[in-house]
Amino acid sequence: MPPRKVTEQPPEGLPTYRILTGPDDARFCHRVSEALALGYRLYGSPAATFDGERVIVAQAIIWPSALTLNGGENGQRAS
Repeated sequence: MPPRKVTEQPPEGLPTYRILTGPDDARFCHRVSEALALGYRLYGSPAATFDGERVIVAQAIIWPSALTLNGGENGQRAS
């Protein structure tokens, strides 16, 4: 599949910053993979916690044009 052209704004009215959360399973991995295929980039490290029954994970993602507005990648501000 050819790379998707990344536009200034995310498609379908999606926000520029999102945090995906859910059980640590294949469905969650597919959600992150789908967001990356749309053009989002990972933003920071994933997080995980245990709710007493299962592992819950979170991953922040950001639209590339927001990185220049926010001053850098992976939550780091440019100096």
